[in-house]
Amino acid sequence: MPIKTKTTMLAISLATLLSGAVHAAPVSLPLLSASEPVQKISAQESEKANQLFETIFMENVMASPISQTHLGIKTDYGKWDERGEAADKKSLARDKQHLAQLKQIDKSKLDAQTLLSYDLLTQKLEQSISDYKWRLYTYPVNQMYGGHSMVASFLINQHQIDSVSDAEAYISRLKGVPHYMQQLEEALEERAKAGIIAPKFVFAYVLSDSRNIISGAPFDQTDDSAIWADFQRKVAKLAIDDAQRNKLLDEAKQALTAQVKPAYDKLIAYVETLEKRADTKDGVWKFRDGEAFYNNALARTTTTHMTADEIHQLGLAEVDRIHQEMRAIMKKVGFEGDLKAFFKFMREDKQFYYPDTEEGRTAYLDDAKALIDNISSRLDEVFFVKPKAPMIVKRVEAFREKSAGKAFYNQPTPDGSRPGTYYANLYDMEAMPKYQMEALAYHEGTPGHHMQIAIAQELQGIPKFRKFGGYTAYIEGWGLYSEFFPKEMGLYKDPYSDFGRLAMELWRSCRLVVDTGIHAKRWTREQGIQYYVNNTPNAESDAIKMVERHIVMPSQATAYKIGMLKIVDIREKAKAIMGDKFDIREFHTLVLKNGPLPLDVLEAKVMNWAHKA
Repeated sequence: MPIKTKTTMLAISLATLLSGAVHAAPVSLPLLSASEPVQKISAQESEKANQLFETIFMENVMASPISQTHLGIKTDYGKWDERGEAADKKSLARDKQHLAQLKQIDKSKLDAQTLLSYDLLTQKLEQSISDYKWRLYTYPVNQMYGGHSMVASFLINQHQIDSVSDAEAYISRLKGVPHYMQQLEEALEERAKAGIIAPKFVFAYVLSDSRNIISGAPFDQTDDSAIWADFQRKVAKLAIDDAQRNKLLDEAKQALTAQVKPAYDKLIAYVETLEKRADTKDGVWKFRDGEAFYNNALARTTTTHMTADEIHQLGLAEVDRIHQEMRAIMKKVGFEGDLKAFFKFMREDKQFYYPDTEEGRTAYLDDAKALIDNISSRLDEVFFVKPKAPMIVKRVEAFREKSAGKAFYNQPTPDGSRPGTYYANLYDMEAMPKYQMEALAYHEGTPGHHMQIAIAQELQGIPKFRKFGGYTAYIEGWGLYSEFFPKEMGLYKDPYSDFGRLAMELWRSCRLVVDTGIHAKRWTREQGIQYYVNNTPNAESDAIKMVERHIVMPSQATAYKIGMLKIVDIREKAKAIMGDKFDIREFHTLVLKNGPLPLDVLEAKVMNWAHKA
């Protein structure tokens, strides 16, 4: 039986919070045309359009060896992507060519699903072309991502070795590291000349991660480095003789010492000089046309027209609402004191944390798996569709755990040869409280990112650019919504776990306040950290990491709460229209079966379904 959802305090507040705030997607294209009557439908024209969608997708994939590997394609398995001005110009030219090709399609003859694909791809290309002017407004190396850490994490997590040729491709990529790092250095210098340099705090992380990658054997006499250990482990599984295996190992060791180490040494030396040119200003307001860049980033991230101030005010309102719900839980567990004292208790009491030991970390992973297994056994209550791809829970690797986020998800390959992965960062066990584990597992694993992303990849009848593309507000909105609706299934039985769910939602609400605070209202890093510390139960280390993420990824963190609120808002509207005919399983299927969508398009599809019921 499907669960019967009930209107919650959250749902009641949506009309006020979202009225006049989440508007249509910031484009002029008729994205809602898919729900309108279509005249003169031509199967031939629709087939022609879908073939073009596939051609465009594959041309972009084949221009990116990294993308090929993510999709399980081994055509350029021994190469890295080209980067820099020349590569950016090639990408722009490709976008313009693809847009011109799309314009040759007679969209008036397309069936509804193909017309939606046409409009979405047209929107993507036009936005990409328009955003070319902002191509330098990024930090190519930072504590969240970058070429310096990507090389190791990509080889370890994405480059599979199933044959001798795969091993040789791995070695080829090791030999290609100097060229890749040279291009990375050039990209950093190009931005520096335009006045775009990461704030000073970033550099310690980048230098630490880079040095970690070239620490250990064969670079020195300590334990094996992460890459060397990975290559040995993968080659050991090949059914080859010792002579072949030793030859591959010797070649990899030579590439690591003769190519990889000097390339990283050179990058480290450059980054040290760049650090001296950096300042401590945190927001993008410091850039030329920084305000326009940030407004554009918000529009792309949220797929709305919400202004920075509207987002800021929405965040403040949500923080107040969630604080009220937390006070109710505080009374339920019999805590005497105010909310700030309760936060301190939740932060500091040892009962809420696993031991800072290997046994404690193993226990965390085991318990996270058990939570996911439990909800997976009940998915039929809330879903008609489930992913085929498996998922594993894994600890973030040691070489990047100090700087990586607290949890994240890596998608599976379409053929299932590599599972989806929920990564938990167990570097600081005090940043991973037991009471947040349930919500975190639902968000990153099942029914969150794993279901949404794996199902999208497995969809039939829609083009690949929709299966593998994304809209951050939809993807992260679904992740946060997936923390919310298990409560309606009777989960979060422990009031402390329910507090943890609210704490996670509160965290995302604070993000609306702090992201806009830093980039539009000129808050400092310290102001942002203090806001989190004052308003959430999270560890200060969480606050520091989050604020530093805001700084290097402007707008990204606003997607979660805006997307989640919109999904709940759409659901409540559909329930009001359909009454007893509303089935949560059908709603979830509709949300997932078209792949990621801008929020206004998702709403149009759900409303069309509700009115036809």
